[in-house]
Amino acid sequence: MGFLRNFLKSGYRDGTASSTTSSFRNLTEEQLEAHMSIAQYGDFLLTDAIRPAYCPQIVPRAGYRHEWYVDQETRARIPVLMASVSREQLFDAFLSMLEPLGETVDVVLETSHDKNHGNHADFYREQIDMPVLQSILYDYENLLLDDGCCGIAVLNPGMPLEVQLDEHKLLFAYGKRNVRCEQALKAGGVPLIEDMRFITEAEHVHSSSEEFQEQFHELCGRLGMDR
Repeated sequence: MGFLRNFLKSGYRDGTASSTTSSFRNLTEEQLEAHMSIAQYGDFLLTDAIRPAYCPQIVPRAGYRHEWYVDQETRARIPVLMASVSREQLFDAFLSMLEPLGETVDVVLETSHDKNHGNHADFYREQIDMPVLQSILYDYENLLLDDGCCGIAVLNPGMPLEVQLDEHKLLFAYGKRNVRCEQALKAGGVPLIEDMRFITEAEHVHSSSEEFQEQFHELCGRLGMDR
């Protein structure tokens, strides 16, 4: 099972439990394979990038909530939308949330392929036309959805507004002008659930592969990115 082999390579990352207390610790290979093959919870479909704990404390579902990000230096409070969207709608939802950013944007690709303990490396591209960016992203849809070590942020510093599809395949919109992003979520049928909990708030595991790592660097090249 290819996905299972990729999971075993990636190990435990970002979960709240350590490897000594993980729900995966004493599973047989058959139990592990059976759990990792579960991609659907009710009508919600996960990408291959992430799986919840063996006995999920949080069952994945679609929805979004409002949050605040507090800048540690300035103490400024920035409104945030945080959303979970089923796989078959996720990429379209991400592209819809990009529309308020305008015709020219900056892009950041984030990778943890070669990192440990949640560390990341970022690659930047300033001033790219939105139609060009979207055309390139369509070519890498599977990477952006199914690689648990890859994330992307698109922003317009002039607004300011930033939209993210992170490595957990959650969507974020940072900034006071995120109302249109919220409208895009509502138009896609994603419900507002203010007390919603996300898969990141309990034990979970990420999956990636050498193939995805190669595709990530290929995408960086297509976007003309500098590190």
